[in-house]
Amino acid sequence: MTAERNKQVIRELYEEVFCGHNLNAVNRFIHEDYIQHNPHAAQGKTGFIEFHKIFFQAIPDARTTINMMVAEGALVFVYSTYTGTHTGDGLLGFSHTGNKVKYDVVDMFRLRDGKLCEHWDVADTKAIFAQIGAI
Repeated sequence: MTAERNKQVIRELYEEVFCGHNLNAVNRFIHEDYIQHNPHAAQGKTGFIEFHKIFFQAIPDARTTINMMVAEGALVFVYSTYTGTHTGDGLLGFSHTGNKVKYDVVDMFRLRDGKLCEHWDVADTKAIFAQIGAI
């Protein structure tokens, strides 16, 4: 797969899953043996789905805007901004607040055969915690 094709896969993932909340589409995007380097999410495709079920329950109007995307070989780096309203429970263990949230994330994906096989992320958790009243 070319770097440009890998970027297209990631764009489709963001549109269908992160913005469209279509967890049924995950099979097209994630390998079964997906490696997750975020300690708040379990390993594998099942871990990805479970994490996002909770996230979409907590922020049902969650949207992601891609600000920048860079790819080199099998790696795709995305700088994005997440927005939504914290109306459901479960976000990092906190009860709903009704507060608007807006925070930045840098995701690093490794793809194999057109699907995600590994992921790292750096999120502005201070912004999240401040906006839901945790700090």
